[in-house]
Amino acid sequence: MVLTPEQQAEIDSQRSSSARTHRVCSSGMERMLYIAQPVLDHGFVRVVDYMGDDSAVVQAARVSYGTGTKKTRSDAALIRFLMRHRHTTPFEMCEIKLHVKLPIFVARQWIRHRTASVNEYSARYSKLDREFYVPASDDLAAQSGSSGRQGRGHTLDAREAAHVLETMKHDNALAYGHYEEMLSTHGKSGVAREIARICLPSSIYTQWYWKIDLHNLLHFIKLRSDRHAQLEIQMYAKALGKLVAAWVPTVWKAFEDYGLNAASLSHAQIQLVKRKLAGESVDMEESGLTAREWREFRDVFEL
Repeated sequence: MVLTPEQQAEIDSQRSSSARTHRVCSSGMERMLYIAQPVLDHGFVRVVDYMGDDSAVVQAARVSYGTGTKKTRSDAALIRFLMRHRHTTPFEMCEIKLHVKLPIFVARQWIRHRTASVNEYSARYSKLDREFYVPASDDLAAQSGSSGRQGRGHTLDAREAAHVLETMKHDNALAYGHYEEMLSTHGKSGVAREIARICLPSSIYTQWYWKIDLHNLLHFIKLRSDRHAQLEIQMYAKALGKLVAAWVPTVWKAFEDYGLNAASLSHAQIQLVKRKLAGESVDMEESGLTAREWREFRDVFEL
């Protein structure tokens, strides 16, 4: 990860200043505020601002319950109850604004989560930096051979991986060279930036500000840290998870138990569990499950 001098100066300035406030602050988030957390080779996530902490979730929930709320209930127990029973609105009371630097192909997956406010760096008005994502050789793999799978299969051998990496680097350099040439050599002021950018590959980095509430952020992390998600966006989801764990540790622990590391079962799968607990031997044909449902059921229980 490389920050521009301007970005580093902005971070240093923000970190060196402080202000008195009546707002609730999260001590864990205050330690991480403004600092860029590296992801991939040139990417990062950093917190620009946030609102609320664990107590904000509790506060919102108790307002929604009305005056009859039992004050003796612990905050942690209440948060776990909310998470367990999917009472999601109290988690929407916390918000976070992030500055994210990421490859464009990751951004196109990320933007499918339409529950945030986004403002992206514009290549129409500014020149893109010569920064491209190049995967590690260990992360290069063939297409999955399984029917219906859209991800990676077996890892490429060293010779194949070296050839792929060299091709990627060559194509990136060639495309960026043409991009710079179009910007500077055609006509008085060069080709318009909005046209010149067309030739750039989706591995080039972009940046955006991304603001989202805690409920939808947890949903994003749940989906994008899944082992079936693309590896590169998994890395960003894990970085976001570390931020959330520092920001709202009680919420994060409940989310790990009831969201991130939990699994839901269909009615047919619950009946199958009951039959197995009763000592029955049930195979796929008589389980009432499809082949995919049967495979997912076995994966959950590591059968």
